[in-house]
Amino acid sequence: MAKSTIIVDDIDGTADAKSYTFALGDDKYAIDLSSGNYQALQEALAPYIKAATKESGRTPRAQGEARRGPAELQKIREWAAGQGLEVAPKGRIKQSVVEAYEKANG
Repeated sequence: MAKSTIIVDDIDGTADAKSYTFALGDDKYAIDLSSGNYQALQEALAPYIKAATKESGRTPRAQGEARRGPAELQKIREWAAGQGLEVAPKGRIKQSVVEAYEKANG
């Protein structure tokens, strides 16, 4: 037996809507809109989109942030262990530990 899913517009409840995603600030949203409400959203955002710069899907690194080499990562692990902080011998180091290390070591 075949099943059918009907997506309903989140604004006015009309059937045959499509799902759209967008982001604002650090928050991402998903909404189901009919073609009319999607067009209204596009028109409302048009002046902002026109003035904005499109970004890729990648999250940029903080300015000045660089990949750390194995020697520096080892120094951070040793420092953290000496401070009584829990840090794994391999893998990613928590950002809070890296920030504490940087604060302590200029």
